[in-house]
Amino acid sequence: MAFFIYQEVIKDITKRMGEGMAKFLCKEVETLDDYNEYCHYAAGLCGLGLSNLFYASRREDLAPESLSISMGLFLQKISIIRDYLEDINEVPKCRMFWPRQIWSKYVNKLEDFKYEENSVKAVQYLNEMVTNALSHAEDCLTYMSNLRDPVIFHFCAIPQIINMGNLTMYYNNIEVFKGVVEMRRGLCAKVIGQTRTMADVYRAFFDFCRILESKVDHNDPNATITLKRLEAISKTCRDSGTLNQRKSCIFSRQRNYYIQVLITFLFIILAIPYTSTKIP
Repeated sequence: MAFFIYQEVIKDITKRMGEGMAKFLCKEVETLDDYNEYCHYAAGLCGLGLSNLFYASRREDLAPESLSISMGLFLQKISIIRDYLEDINEVPKCRMFWPRQIWSKYVNKLEDFKYEENSVKAVQYLNEMVTNALSHAEDCLTYMSNLRDPVIFHFCAIPQIINMGNLTMYYNNIEVFKGVVEMRRGLCAKVIGQTRTMADVYRAFFDFCRILESKVDHNDPNATITLKRLEAISKTCRDSGTLNQRKSCIFSRQRNYYIQVLITFLFIILAIPYTSTKIP
Protein backbone atom coordinates (compact mmCIF):
# COMPACT_ATOMS: atom_id res chain seq x y z
CA MET A 1 0.00 0.00 0.00
CA ALA A 2 2.84 2.40 0.94
CA PHE A 3 4.59 1.74 -2.36
CA PHE A 4 1.41 2.71 -4.22
CA ILE A 5 1.25 6.00 -2.29
CA TYR A 6 4.87 6.77 -3.27
CA GLN A 7 4.03 6.09 -6.91
CA GLU A 8 1.09 8.47 -6.79
CA VAL A 9 3.18 11.26 -5.26
CA ILE A 10 5.94 10.84 -7.86
CA LYS A 11 3.46 10.63 -10.75
CA ASP A 12 1.65 13.78 -9.63
CA ILE A 13 4.78 15.87 -9.10
CA THR A 14 6.56 14.82 -12.31
CA LYS A 15 3.40 15.55 -14.28
CA ARG A 16 3.17 19.03 -12.80
CA MET A 17 6.89 19.65 -13.33
CA GLY A 18 6.77 18.55 -16.95
CA GLU A 19 3.70 20.59 -17.80
CA GLY A 20 5.17 23.64 -16.10
CA MET A 21 8.60 23.51 -17.71
CA ALA A 22 7.02 22.87 -21.12
CA LYS A 23 5.75 26.45 -20.92
CA PHE A 24 9.34 27.64 -21.11
CA LEU A 25 10.34 25.71 -24.23
CA CYS A 26 9.37 28.72 -26.32
CA LYS A 27 9.17 31.32 -23.56
CA GLU A 28 12.07 33.42 -22.29
CA VAL A 29 12.59 34.22 -18.63
CA GLU A 30 11.76 37.90 -18.82
CA THR A 31 10.52 38.98 -15.40
CA LEU A 32 11.21 38.04 -11.81
CA ASP A 33 7.80 36.36 -11.81
CA ASP A 34 8.95 34.24 -14.79
CA TYR A 35 12.16 33.39 -12.94
CA ASN A 36 10.32 32.30 -9.82
CA GLU A 37 7.78 30.39 -11.87
CA TYR A 38 10.43 28.46 -13.81
CA CYS A 39 12.36 27.64 -10.62
CA HIS A 40 9.08 26.54 -9.03
CA TYR A 41 8.46 24.02 -11.80
CA ALA A 42 12.08 22.89 -12.09
CA ALA A 43 12.81 22.36 -8.39
CA GLY A 44 10.19 23.89 -6.10
CA LEU A 45 7.77 21.10 -6.96
CA CYS A 46 10.57 18.60 -6.38
CA GLY A 47 10.88 19.94 -2.83
CA LEU A 48 7.13 19.61 -2.42
CA GLY A 49 7.18 16.06 -3.77
CA LEU A 50 9.94 15.04 -1.37
CA SER A 51 7.98 16.44 1.57
CA ASN A 52 4.97 14.41 0.47
CA LEU A 53 7.12 11.29 0.24
CA PHE A 54 8.56 11.90 3.72
CA TYR A 55 5.01 12.28 5.04
CA ALA A 56 3.83 9.15 3.23
CA SER A 57 6.65 7.20 4.87
CA ARG A 58 5.27 8.30 8.27
CA ARG A 59 8.72 9.45 9.28
CA GLU A 60 7.87 13.15 9.11
CA ASP A 61 4.93 15.46 9.60
CA LEU A 62 3.59 17.12 6.47
CA ALA A 63 5.67 20.27 5.95
CA PRO A 64 4.04 23.56 4.91
CA GLU A 65 3.95 23.83 1.13
CA SER A 66 5.73 27.20 1.06
CA LEU A 67 8.71 25.87 3.03
CA SER A 68 8.97 22.75 0.87
CA ILE A 69 9.02 24.86 -2.29
CA SER A 70 11.64 27.21 -0.86
CA MET A 71 13.98 24.25 -0.31
CA GLY A 72 13.90 23.59 -4.06
CA LEU A 73 14.00 27.25 -5.10
CA PHE A 74 17.16 27.86 -3.08
CA LEU A 75 19.06 25.04 -4.79
CA GLN A 76 17.69 25.84 -8.24
CA LYS A 77 18.61 29.51 -8.17
CA ILE A 78 22.14 28.69 -7.05
CA SER A 79 22.44 26.18 -9.91
CA ILE A 80 21.32 28.83 -12.41
CA ILE A 81 23.87 31.32 -11.09
CA ARG A 82 26.66 28.76 -11.38
CA ASP A 83 25.92 27.72 -14.96
CA TYR A 84 26.03 31.11 -16.70
CA LEU A 85 28.90 30.26 -19.07
CA GLU A 86 27.68 26.74 -19.87
CA ASP A 87 24.18 27.99 -20.64
CA ILE A 88 25.21 31.04 -22.68
CA ASN A 89 27.49 28.85 -24.83
CA GLU A 90 24.88 26.12 -25.37
CA VAL A 91 24.81 24.86 -28.99
CA PRO A 92 22.91 25.30 -31.27
CA LYS A 93 21.14 27.95 -29.18
CA CYS A 94 21.86 29.31 -25.74
CA ARG A 95 19.43 28.47 -22.95
CA MET A 96 19.32 31.17 -20.30
CA PHE A 97 17.32 31.45 -17.12
CA TRP A 98 18.68 34.74 -15.78
CA PRO A 99 15.74 37.19 -15.75
CA ARG A 100 15.89 40.05 -18.26
CA GLN A 101 14.14 42.31 -15.75
CA ILE A 102 17.35 42.35 -13.72
CA TRP A 103 20.19 41.98 -16.23
CA SER A 104 18.79 44.62 -18.60
CA LYS A 105 19.59 47.20 -15.90
CA TYR A 106 23.29 46.48 -16.43
CA VAL A 107 23.84 45.49 -20.10
CA ASN A 108 21.99 45.39 -23.43
CA LYS A 109 22.65 41.69 -24.08
CA LEU A 110 23.15 38.89 -21.57
CA GLU A 111 26.30 37.69 -23.33
CA ASP A 112 27.90 41.09 -22.67
CA PHE A 113 28.74 39.89 -19.18
CA LYS A 114 31.45 37.68 -20.72
CA TYR A 115 33.52 40.67 -21.80
CA GLU A 116 36.19 42.24 -19.63
CA GLU A 117 34.94 45.80 -20.14
CA ASN A 118 31.66 44.84 -18.44
CA SER A 119 33.22 43.11 -15.44
CA VAL A 120 32.03 45.70 -12.89
CA LYS A 121 28.44 45.51 -14.11
CA ALA A 122 28.66 41.72 -14.35
CA VAL A 123 29.68 41.43 -10.71
CA GLN A 124 26.94 43.85 -9.63
CA TYR A 125 24.35 41.77 -11.43
CA LEU A 126 25.80 38.57 -10.01
CA ASN A 127 25.54 40.02 -6.51
CA GLU A 128 21.89 40.86 -7.12
CA MET A 129 21.22 37.26 -8.17
CA VAL A 130 22.96 35.94 -5.05
CA THR A 131 20.91 38.32 -2.92
CA ASN A 132 17.74 37.05 -4.57
CA ALA A 133 18.67 33.44 -3.76
CA LEU A 134 19.35 34.37 -0.12
CA SER A 135 15.67 35.28 0.28
CA HIS A 136 14.89 31.54 0.59
CA ALA A 137 17.52 30.67 3.21
CA GLU A 138 15.40 31.37 6.29
CA ASP A 139 12.60 29.14 4.99
CA CYS A 140 15.17 26.38 4.43
CA LEU A 141 16.38 26.67 8.01
CA THR A 142 12.82 26.51 9.32
CA TYR A 143 12.06 23.46 7.16
CA MET A 144 15.17 21.56 8.31
CA SER A 145 14.61 22.45 11.97
CA ASN A 146 11.28 20.59 11.85
CA LEU A 147 12.73 17.32 10.52
CA ARG A 148 12.85 14.40 12.96
CA ASP A 149 14.29 11.44 11.06
CA PRO A 150 18.14 11.50 11.03
CA VAL A 151 18.43 10.00 7.55
CA ILE A 152 15.96 12.45 6.01
CA PHE A 153 17.60 15.33 7.88
CA HIS A 154 21.04 14.42 6.54
CA PHE A 155 19.64 14.00 3.01
CA CYS A 156 18.15 17.50 3.12
CA ALA A 157 20.86 19.34 5.06
CA ILE A 158 23.98 18.44 3.07
CA PRO A 159 22.91 20.03 -0.28
CA GLN A 160 21.64 23.13 1.53
CA ILE A 161 24.91 23.71 3.41
CA ILE A 162 27.07 23.04 0.36
CA ASN A 163 25.04 25.43 -1.76
CA MET A 164 25.09 28.12 0.93
CA GLY A 165 28.86 27.71 0.78
CA ASN A 166 28.78 28.02 -2.99
CA LEU A 167 26.97 31.36 -2.68
CA THR A 168 29.90 32.70 -0.66
CA MET A 169 32.15 31.82 -3.58
CA TYR A 170 29.90 33.33 -6.25
CA TYR A 171 29.39 36.66 -4.54
CA ASN A 172 31.59 39.41 -5.99
CA ASN A 173 33.47 36.83 -8.07
CA ILE A 174 33.98 37.60 -11.78
CA GLU A 175 35.26 34.03 -12.30
CA VAL A 176 31.62 32.86 -12.39
CA PHE A 177 31.45 34.35 -15.90
CA LYS A 178 34.57 32.45 -17.01
CA GLY A 179 33.83 28.93 -15.78
CA VAL A 180 32.33 26.80 -13.02
CA VAL A 181 33.12 27.97 -9.48
CA GLU A 182 32.28 25.58 -6.64
CA MET A 183 33.50 24.06 -3.40
CA ARG A 184 35.93 21.18 -3.91
CA ARG A 185 35.85 17.72 -2.48
CA GLY A 186 37.88 18.43 0.65
CA LEU A 187 35.56 21.03 2.09
CA CYS A 188 32.45 19.13 0.98
CA ALA A 189 33.77 16.01 2.72
CA LYS A 190 34.26 18.06 5.89
CA VAL A 191 30.71 19.40 5.66
CA ILE A 192 29.31 15.90 5.17
CA GLY A 193 31.35 14.49 8.02
CA GLN A 194 30.47 17.24 10.49
CA THR A 195 26.76 17.62 9.75
CA ARG A 196 24.92 15.60 12.36
CA THR A 197 22.35 17.88 13.95
CA MET A 198 20.48 21.12 13.30
CA ALA A 199 23.07 22.89 15.43
CA ASP A 200 25.63 22.00 12.75
CA VAL A 201 23.39 23.52 10.08
CA TYR A 202 22.91 26.74 12.03
CA ARG A 203 26.66 27.07 12.61
CA ALA A 204 27.49 26.45 8.95
CA PHE A 205 24.92 28.97 7.71
CA PHE A 206 26.09 31.49 10.31
CA ASP A 207 29.73 31.10 9.30
CA PHE A 208 28.94 31.41 5.61
CA CYS A 209 26.97 34.58 6.35
CA ARG A 210 30.06 36.00 8.06
CA ILE A 211 32.14 35.25 4.98
CA LEU A 212 29.57 36.88 2.72
CA GLU A 213 29.33 39.95 4.92
CA SER A 214 33.09 40.41 4.69
CA LYS A 215 32.85 40.43 0.89
CA VAL A 216 30.05 43.00 0.56
CA ASP A 217 31.19 46.21 -1.14
CA HIS A 218 29.13 49.05 0.32
CA ASN A 219 29.21 50.74 -3.10
CA ASP A 220 27.37 47.78 -4.62
CA PRO A 221 23.82 48.82 -5.69
CA ASN A 222 22.28 45.99 -3.64
CA ALA A 223 24.61 46.11 -0.64
CA THR A 224 21.91 47.28 1.77
CA ILE A 225 19.50 44.51 0.78
CA THR A 226 22.27 41.90 0.83
CA LEU A 227 23.40 42.86 4.33
CA LYS A 228 19.81 42.95 5.56
CA ARG A 229 19.18 39.41 4.33
CA LEU A 230 22.45 38.14 5.77
CA GLU A 231 21.61 39.67 9.13
CA ALA A 232 18.16 38.04 9.07
CA ILE A 233 19.72 34.62 8.40
CA SER A 234 22.38 35.17 11.07
CA LYS A 235 19.71 36.20 13.58
CA THR A 236 17.76 33.00 12.92
CA CYS A 237 20.94 31.04 13.62
CA ARG A 238 21.74 33.02 16.78
CA ASP A 239 18.17 32.77 18.07
CA SER A 240 18.39 28.98 17.86
CA GLY A 241 20.70 29.11 20.88
CA THR A 242 22.85 26.34 19.39
CA LEU A 243 25.85 28.17 17.91
CA ASN A 244 28.10 27.31 20.86
CA GLN A 245 27.28 23.60 20.53
CA ARG A 246 29.51 23.06 17.50
CA LYS A 247 33.03 24.13 16.71
CA SER A 248 33.20 25.88 13.38
CA CYS A 249 34.98 24.02 10.56
CA ILE A 250 35.15 27.32 8.66
CA PHE A 251 36.57 29.83 11.14
CA SER A 252 39.35 29.39 13.64
CA ARG A 253 38.55 30.37 17.22
CA GLN A 254 41.40 32.86 16.92
CA ARG A 255 39.99 36.23 15.83
CA ASN A 256 42.90 37.00 13.53
CA TYR A 257 42.01 38.87 10.36
CA TYR A 258 44.70 37.22 8.27
CA ILE A 259 43.55 33.73 9.24
CA GLN A 260 40.02 34.61 8.12
CA VAL A 261 41.34 35.99 4.83
CA LEU A 262 43.33 32.80 4.26
CA ILE A 263 40.29 30.62 4.94
CA THR A 264 38.19 32.72 2.58
CA PHE A 265 40.86 32.28 -0.08
CA LEU A 266 40.79 28.51 0.42
CA PHE A 267 37.04 28.56 -0.25
CA ILE A 268 37.67 30.22 -3.57
CA ILE A 269 40.16 27.60 -4.79
CA LEU A 270 38.19 24.54 -3.60
CA ALA A 271 35.37 23.02 -5.72
CA ILE A 272 33.21 19.90 -6.42
CA PRO A 273 30.88 19.14 -9.36
CA TYR A 274 27.24 19.43 -8.34
CA THR A 275 24.52 18.10 -10.63
CA SER A 276 22.36 20.83 -12.14
CA THR A 277 18.61 20.53 -11.76
CA LYS A 278 17.93 22.61 -14.84
CA ILE A 279 16.05 20.99 -17.69
CA PRO A 280 17.23 21.87 -21.24
